[in-house]
Formats: sequence, C-alpha cells, structure tokens
Amino acid sequence: MGIKFISWIFLLHLLVILLCSHGDQARELDEKTEKKSLEIHHDIDRRLMVFFTLKDLKVGKIMQIYFPKRDPSTSPKLWPKEKAESLPFSSNQLSYLLKFFSFSQGSPQAMAMEDTLRQCESKPIKGEVIFCATSLESMLEFTQNVVGSNSEVQVLTTFHKTKSSVTFQNYTIVEILMEILPPKTKMVACHSLPYPYAVFYCHSTESEKNRVFRVSLVGENNGDIVEAMAVCHLDTSQWAPNHVSFQILGVTPGSSSVCHFFPAQDFIWIPKFKTQASSIM
Repeated sequence: MGIKFISWIFLLHLLVILLCSHGDQARELDEKTEKKSLEIHHDIDRRLMVFFTLKDLKVGKIMQIYFPKRDPSTSPKLWPKEKAESLPFSSNQLSYLLKFFSFSQGSPQAMAMEDTLRQCESKPIKGEVIFCATSLESMLEFTQNVVGSNSEVQVLTTFHKTKSSVTFQNYTIVEILMEILPPKTKMVACHSLPYPYAVFYCHSTESEKNRVFRVSLVGENNGDIVEAMAVCHLDTSQWAPNHVSFQILGVTPGSSSVCHFFPAQDFIWIPKFKTQASSIM
C-alpha cells in the first residue's frame, strides 16, 4: 500500500509523554538579534517548540511555535471499529502486520509502526490512564469511561483560519478567546500516531490541576491566523526530571506549570458545558 507516514506526528506526541535526552540547550538571546529569534533554538528540533508556561499566556506575548500541516487527502483514515479490531494491534504481531501491509523489515514505515505499537504498550505515569484508539468508536468509548458515561462530550481542536504552508515561525498572542470551565473538569487528550490507518494515543490524568484555553495567534512572517487549543498542566511533580518540556523551559518537576499547544490533527475531549471568555492576567 502506498501509505504515507508523517513522522513528525509521532515526534510531536512524544513531547508530552516520553523522555528525551538532549544536550545543553541553554542559550542567551542577544537583544540586537531579536529579528532573528527563530535561530536561537537551532540546536533544538523545531518540532519541539510547542511548550510554554501559564505566565506566558498573555496578550502581546511572542512565542516560537511549530504547527505541523498535513494533507487530509494523503493522511491515514479512521477505520470502522469492526475492521480495526479484526487485525492484531501488538508489537508481538509486528512481523504479521508488516506482511499484511506489504512493508519490509527496517523500512521507515516498519520502524514507525513498531514505535507506535511500543508506545501504545508503554506504562502510564502515576495517576494517568492511557488507551490507543484504533477507531472513532473506541475513542469515544474510552472518553465516556473517563468523563462519565452519562456526560455528553464535546471535542476541541486547533483551527487554522488562513491557508499557509509555514509550519514554524514567531506567533503573537492577540486574544485569549476562552478558558474551558470549570478548571477541575476531566479531559481526554488524543494525539495522532503514524500507522497505516488512523491511530490515536489518548490519555487522561487523575490530577484535576489542568486548564484548557483557546488562543488566537497571528504569525509574524505571513499573518497566519490560528485559533489554537492549549492545555496547561499545573501539577508536574510526577513528571520525569528529564522530560523534554523541562529542558526547553528551563524548569524542574513541580516548580512550574507546563503548557503546550495542540496541532490541528489532535483532539481534546471534555464534558459539554458552558464556556466563557477568559482573562488570566
């Protein structure tokens, strides 16, 4: 099958839940080179530039952000639950799966499949529940189990209001459109993973210290307008000390909030309730 894998999708998911080993990434910013600010993190994969702290979430703040762009026509499609469950979804069955999808051992597709399967089989951190959804039906079932079977749910995602091929640039926060209330609500985040058909890594933490925002951003280079979803984790005390977000933000577990923007292909599921405009200043 001529199925294209978007490797950055998997990497973006790893931002939040995997450990990374990077060298010293501290670098001072010379005020005279502000216009060249996109170069200050040249030693950091630009695909990691999605993190910030709650204190950064204010109108006028300029941040470097990576928003991957994908073509829906070439992206893996969701399979019906019955079809998805007719195939094994296990690293123990990788050889069979590679033959089924006509991928050779050691190929980029094979390595992406193996990474996805092993990620889906990884152990959650303390207080977290995880599930890899191989269909929309299974994603909704997991979400309902987390937020409550009697709760009506709604999905939130990042929306690009202008068409652009630019994936990485400086963005200015022009408006905090809303905060999803109440702050103690249960939520499920689902991140797209590379696989021959659509697979989402969904997870939720028992901690009630999360805040969800919709933020209006404008790109510096081309005026790209993005209504971006962002989640702020207020309690990071259980996160691994070498979590990539700590390295990028220069903070330690439990010492600071960690927020991150969601790409357009990822979802946030929450109970349906009233939202309102929010100011956190």
